Amino acid sequence: MNGKFRGFFILLLTSFSALLSFAAFAGEPTDNIKACTDRLLAIVSDYSPQSSDMKKKREQIIMEEVDKVFSWEEFAKRALAKNWNRRTSEERKEFVSLFRRLIANTYMEKTYQYSGESITYLDEKIEGDYGKVTSVFNTSDGKQIPVEYRIMNKGGSWLVYDLHIEGVSLVGNYRSQFNDIIAVSSYEELAARLREKSKKD
Repeated sequence: MNGKFRGFFILLLTSFSALLSFAAFAGEPTDNIKACTDRLLAIVSDYSPQSSDMKKKREQIIMEEVDKVFSWEEFAKRALAKNWNRRTSEERKEFVSLFRRLIANTYMEKTYQYSGESITYLDEKIEGDYGKVTSVFNTSDGKQIPVEYRIMNKGGSWLVYDLHIEGVSLVGNYRSQFNDIIAVSSYEELAARLREKSKKD
């Protein structure tokens, strides 16, 4: 995976305050999102699992919170691109699940590296059912990384469907990898590889 996304979950876990300003647009209670933000930062900052069971519980709690603001279906659909329309409803459902698991397996360990990083929010734009938040991710060693959150209104809720880090799309990164596998082999091969990855703890 491109190095630009190594801190994906740290970026993610410090991004929720950006969504506070959108709560009024979607009619979502600000208090609920604020509670979600506080919970995630508390987990990342203070939760130090001492056993595999505790580690799994921590990861489960994190993903439950992430699920509230991420549209995994949109992530997966855009990552699969034209191949999405060629899949059955059951294949799509499985792919969304596999893609979510891939993200968790790839980035969850990064949450243990949180050490006070922060995000400075620069601008927000809403056009119809779509919008974006531009920001700068401030690393613990003083670097500033441009981060843009792409959001959309689905069923009255503003959800994240892509992240652009230093101008590079997370969805686009995966789309390139997935297309290469499908072009050389098949969708079935891609799904098989994702199933194998999903077995990893």
